Amino acid sequence: MSKALLLLSAAALVASGTAVTAQYAVRSLDPRLVAEARQEHTQVVEQYGGAETGPRAAYVDEVGHRVAAFSGVENPAGTYRFTLLNSAVENAFSVPGGYIYITRQLMTLMDDEAELAFALGHEVGHVAAAHAQQREQAERRAVRQQLPWILLGGIFGGNFGNAVANRGLLRAELQTLSFSRDQEYQADDLGLRYLVAAGYNPSGGAEILGALTRNSALQARVQGKDSRKLPEWAMTHPLSENRMQRAFAEAQSTGRLGTGITNRDAFLQRIDGMFVDDDPAQGVIDGRTFLHPDLRIQFTVPVGYLMDNGTRAVDISGSAGQAQFGGGRYNGTLENYIYSALQELLGDRRVPIPQPRRTVINGIPAAFTVTRTRTSSGVVDLAVVAYQWAPGTVYHFVTLTSGGAGLGQFASMIQSIRKITPSEAAAIRPRVIDVVTVAPGDTVQSLSSRMAYRDFKMERFVSLNGLSPGARLAPGQKVKLIVYGERRS
Repeated sequence: MSKALLLLSAAALVASGTAVTAQYAVRSLDPRLVAEARQEHTQVVEQYGGAETGPRAAYVDEVGHRVAAFSGVENPAGTYRFTLLNSAVENAFSVPGGYIYITRQLMTLMDDEAELAFALGHEVGHVAAAHAQQREQAERRAVRQQLPWILLGGIFGGNFGNAVANRGLLRAELQTLSFSRDQEYQADDLGLRYLVAAGYNPSGGAEILGALTRNSALQARVQGKDSRKLPEWAMTHPLSENRMQRAFAEAQSTGRLGTGITNRDAFLQRIDGMFVDDDPAQGVIDGRTFLHPDLRIQFTVPVGYLMDNGTRAVDISGSAGQAQFGGGRYNGTLENYIYSALQELLGDRRVPIPQPRRTVINGIPAAFTVTRTRTSSGVVDLAVVAYQWAPGTVYHFVTLTSGGAGLGQFASMIQSIRKITPSEAAAIRPRVIDVVTVAPGDTVQSLSSRMAYRDFKMERFVSLNGLSPGARLAPGQKVKLIVYGERRS
């Protein structure tokens, strides 16, 4: 594995233990690691929703470099690169070559610039302290967790197989969550040190940890019915109360708690209108259903199966098999499409491919076939189901189940695909942050009723704003709502 990613996910922040007080900063980064980070940057960005551009991205870059200036690394302005990702998962992560990423979803949980500065400073600390060089064992563990996809690509070969394998390898890099206790605390301490040196209020660390703790508790309640599969590197788990208390105690020990820069109004202005949850341009996961308004696609996965919505495909996984949905422009017959897909998957393996069978699913011409092959993990059934979506456009499912299962539990998913109507597509709108000024008479109850969710409206509102259900709001106070917005043109 070429490198590790270092993350500020809720899971990565759950460790407890003694703090590391010494600062170990490399004077310059290994040119090999820098080259690797630069080479894989495009792939990371593409895989996780694309990069935000414009004033908001420039703002993240400005704050990042403000704290990175105190990291002890030579030429910090040229060493670090900060990227704001269009991702619906709350997280920040870094690579040892100096590339640091933060998601828009994490920014929506924040309340001021000091919290953003701490999150970025935490990742700068991981890079400056060369933590990735200590990560080989954790990386090997992550690779083992992604072996089903990596082996699938290696077994079947071809361009498609290579893409699957590469994606599995990238995921393995992105899911190295279990930092050592000392590394996490050292990154926290370094982030706090940079925060104070840059003139920020040291409360930023405890506050973002508190926001993540609240959000984790909330998601534990509402995501039990949600079939979104978060990337392993971004999975959220409850934060330790001790961890947040430690961050507060460390902030108090600086003697500067309550002083310094917060830039709350400027920060809220920056995130006003920011997407929350899914970007409809990438498709939307709603429970067990996937919808794409532009492609006018809808399908539903079986109970207990999880979806991972990538930029080019949707991966589906569960205890009894794996599947992938993709496709696009294609001129030719459905039979030839299926043969071509299977040949790419199988590579040089000589496996008989049964003649595809024609059918019609919800008015859509379709064809499918199932073949069987032996892998190092045993005999598996490999199927391709192709849909003639429009002239020159074909979409498909690839399914992988145990030998003899055929389509297995995926049969219902394959039958569920349909074209949504223009009105249904138009109704799919993004959720966005709306920063509002509390007016006389506004209450937690009245404002939370405007949240763009079907359930847990008040719980979401108070969690987002760090309030209690019985809190009294003061006229002129600024709070965040999540409302339905307009899609990007």
